[in-house]
Amino acid sequence: MSKRDYYEVLGIQRNASADDIKKSYRKLAMQFHPDRNPGNAEAESKFKEAAEAYEVLRDPDKRRRYDQFGHDGLRGTGAGRPFTDVNDIFSTFSEIFGGGFGGGSIFDDVFSGGGSRQRRRSGGGSPGSDLKLKLALSLEEIALGVEKKIKIKKWKLCETCHGSGAKSSNAKTACPQCGGTGELRQVSRSVFGQFVNITACNNCGGEGTIVRDPCTTCGGEGRVQGESTIKVSIPAGVSEGNYIPLHREGNAGRRGGPAGDIIVVIEEEPHPVFTRNGNDVILDLLVSFPEAVTGADVEVPTLNGRAKLRVDPGTQSGRILRMRDKGIPHLNSHGRGDQLVRVNVWVPTRVNSKERDLLKELSESDNINPKDGDKSANSDKSFFGRMKKAFS
Repeated sequence: MSKRDYYEVLGIQRNASADDIKKSYRKLAMQFHPDRNPGNAEAESKFKEAAEAYEVLRDPDKRRRYDQFGHDGLRGTGAGRPFTDVNDIFSTFSEIFGGGFGGGSIFDDVFSGGGSRQRRRSGGGSPGSDLKLKLALSLEEIALGVEKKIKIKKWKLCETCHGSGAKSSNAKTACPQCGGTGELRQVSRSVFGQFVNITACNNCGGEGTIVRDPCTTCGGEGRVQGESTIKVSIPAGVSEGNYIPLHREGNAGRRGGPAGDIIVVIEEEPHPVFTRNGNDVILDLLVSFPEAVTGADVEVPTLNGRAKLRVDPGTQSGRILRMRDKGIPHLNSHGRGDQLVRVNVWVPTRVNSKERDLLKELSESDNINPKDGDKSANSDKSFFGRMKKAFS
């Protein structure tokens, strides 16, 4: 089963801050903690999944590799491994929640309702959503790397109000329902202690302000529908399903909120000649019977043009010839794969009378007919030898 996206696991945007990542993991860890869900295998699985996602996204270097190459970017680093050891899980759990239930831990703040601990205000505006684009590439483009220009429709910053959504700077006032904090708090009690449930204010949408006199261009949204052309650089060696994030290139946020990302998902176009196998490419080559028997120097296509290939005398149909370093470059590493040429001896379906006579004459030769002339074929160890002995 393929792994879920780590941002999806934690329920956060791709431009989430380190505080947002920690906050989301803390919430999930408390929700699915085994002590709260005894005997619940699904909750335990989600608890491990959240710990794995947090372990990657909290580390700037691992997060960068994951953002650029997905789960493939973590292979060989030890990151992104499934949490199966309880010590691994609770090591991460203890780090995020402090020293248990004692003073000063995040758990203590949440369970006690810690009135002195304030949530960070949104700073105005709602974040823009991400956009997902599929980009089809040929094998040649994948082998060389390429820069693409893509035209997209998206929400753009309103130039009239510069994203504020208001006609003037004094057209905004603090929300009377939340007092400008953008959030509402509700305290409840349970067997685990006192909980504080924090939700976005429904009156101002979590922004903390209300527009009294909206901009006439965007109607108070702070953004308008538009079209943009973006550039995306594709490194050599990408594969189907890899994706490249373009930070802050997605939909503009509402009323000055940060823009989302554009996620460019790579697709491979079917190639008329080559078949990809990892970083190797496979080419089926047709050779004539005389070429297979006597050998030949043939010209074959590669991802970087054409090249000479030697077919040795006596080459059998189905043999694989390797052309080193003619395949796909290794992503984010040195070296590249090979081109594997699979030889197929072409059998003509139509011959004229002269050619038929020549073939009949050749078939009587000891070197052409494997049943009579090929010594290895008639040996006791060969297939033909064993068949002959079995039916004698």
